[in-house]
Amino acid sequence: MNMKPSLIDHGLRALLIALTLSCGTAAAQAWPEKPVRIIVPFAPGGTADTLGRIVAQKLSESMKQTFVIENRPGAGGLLGSDLVAKAPPDGYTLLVSGAASHAIAPTLSKKVPFDPVRDFTHIALFGGPPSVLAVNPNVPARNLKEFIAYAKSQPGKLNYGSPGNGTQGHLVGEHFKQLLGIDMVHVPYKGASLAVNDLMAGHIPLISTTLTTAAEQIKGGKARALAVSSASRVSGFPDVPTFAELGYPELTGVIWFSLSGPAGMPQDIVQRLNTEVRRILQLPEVRQRLQPEGIESGNLDPKAFTAFVAAELKRWAPVIRASGARVD
Repeated sequence: MNMKPSLIDHGLRALLIALTLSCGTAAAQAWPEKPVRIIVPFAPGGTADTLGRIVAQKLSESMKQTFVIENRPGAGGLLGSDLVAKAPPDGYTLLVSGAASHAIAPTLSKKVPFDPVRDFTHIALFGGPPSVLAVNPNVPARNLKEFIAYAKSQPGKLNYGSPGNGTQGHLVGEHFKQLLGIDMVHVPYKGASLAVNDLMAGHIPLISTTLTTAAEQIKGGKARALAVSSASRVSGFPDVPTFAELGYPELTGVIWFSLSGPAGMPQDIVQRLNTEVRRILQLPEVRQRLQPEGIESGNLDPKAFTAFVAAELKRWAPVIRASGARVD
């Protein structure tokens, strides 16, 4: 019996699709068959590097394959992120992504070489430390309410420091100013530690930075924390209230970091990584390691995490535009 050519073609196409899907699934199940690179787009020693190394070590243990951290700093995280965006989507090149590179830089700079949502597969949210507003102990304000009154009594005369122009510390400070109608002058530093040093020396009365950076000084009484941006109080700092409980829920959020890969990664690999990362972040030894730094762990599936990235991009865009901050 003769079959029509169209039916033969249709059958061949169906067979090819089935074979392709089968091969793809088999490849995903076999992954990882060789070492996996995790690009950290910042210098060693920071929160991104710390979280990346903790997760890489645990993934190496559970998946019986080496996960290697490779630091590729530059352009506020854009250089390393762009490298991953252009890598093959086979699961062997991953990225420690985050707020700086995927929520702030796309509005802060006109030279971002990638789309932060479309050009990546967003896998899992690590979490991160909250921001903190802290003052020099000599400032005559014991809490946030008193500081707001103090700042409003002398518009334009108070300076506040941040880790740099366009950092999340800067943007939290600007958002705080916008919400409260406070006129303060931003002083950008080349790193959070320099801002903290000037706060302790009394050169600036206020800083907006990560709790991780200022934790030692706050505990030592060399800086007074007014509020943190976490959703609930940080266990290591039970006396420091959140912005939300003081009436400013708009300032809730952490300086988050995450795991991403190139767009188009196999869903089996994505789901496997998401499950493993979420398990790792809940391990007692990992929670014990991150707790003193005020780092809150994330717990989102890939779909929810991708929506979170898009929402963060939308959230910070108007704050950046209102601040006038640019890096170009």
